[in-house]
Amino acid sequence: MTKLSVVISAYNAQDKIEDALKSVQFADEIILVNNSSTDKTEEIAKKYTSKIFTRPNNPMLNVNKNFGFSKASGEWILCLDDDERITETLASEIKKATESKNAVSGYYIPRKNIIFGKWMEHTGWYPDPQLRLFRRTKGKFEEKHVHEMINVDGEVSTLTAPMLHHNYQTISQFLHKMSNIYVPNEAQVLVSQGYKANFADAIKFPLKEFLTRYFAKEGYKDGFHGLMLSLLMAFYHLCVFAYVWEKQGFPKIEEGNILVRSTIVLKCAEKELRYWLRNEKIKNTKNPVKKILYKTFIRK
Repeated sequence: MTKLSVVISAYNAQDKIEDALKSVQFADEIILVNNSSTDKTEEIAKKYTSKIFTRPNNPMLNVNKNFGFSKASGEWILCLDDDERITETLASEIKKATESKNAVSGYYIPRKNIIFGKWMEHTGWYPDPQLRLFRRTKGKFEEKHVHEMINVDGEVSTLTAPMLHHNYQTISQFLHKMSNIYVPNEAQVLVSQGYKANFADAIKFPLKEFLTRYFAKEGYKDGFHGLMLSLLMAFYHLCVFAYVWEKQGFPKIEEGNILVRSTIVLKCAEKELRYWLRNEKIKNTKNPVKKILYKTFIRK
């Protein structure tokens, strides 16, 4: 029988690690990388596995995950975060996938993000496929970006049952992860790629994110949660730009009269907003005659 190893990397996760561990009891091996937790994470984990390794809490989260992969003995590895859960339906699908004789080296798993108490079906948070199941000798993180996917050498496929992700539970948690982990890393990646902060992007970064989340990814269908998350993610991307500006020494970006320049950028933004409002009005119109009229006469 094919052996499956589960690798979980955790830091101060005493309130959620037990549910994660309970959800993967079907696996042949569970490996926990304890990122120098100061709470009862390790004590709780000992009830479910003896394979616990303590490591420094590295801001590049994927370094310790790769370390966990190196300790796995199974042919297949399932990478899980401490706030994620594997359902019984998904567990059955994982078993079938790992026992199959096909040539697939890795599988994407859809993820249901529960944010501020609500399953986010839109706003870019679903199906949110994550490459988490892979052959041990075929995959690892590149350790360049905190949001990077596992790099798998070989054919990949997708499972159908989603995992559960108990994502942000409070605004404080969102802001903490944003300012201490995600935003500094994203800013550093941009700087390392040669990006230079410019005037227009101070407006475009957050605006593009909001329009993408709220309109293109239909965040409005998630109600007030969708609106707030679209705004929070716009703020996130404004902070990415600000961190880049900081890393580059707060340069004075002189591009002519700042009021004139701002007006030009905002007029372009207004045009894009009108496009999305028109597009969504047409898309949500059921009457075919009205749909044609809207397409013809609504101002672009």
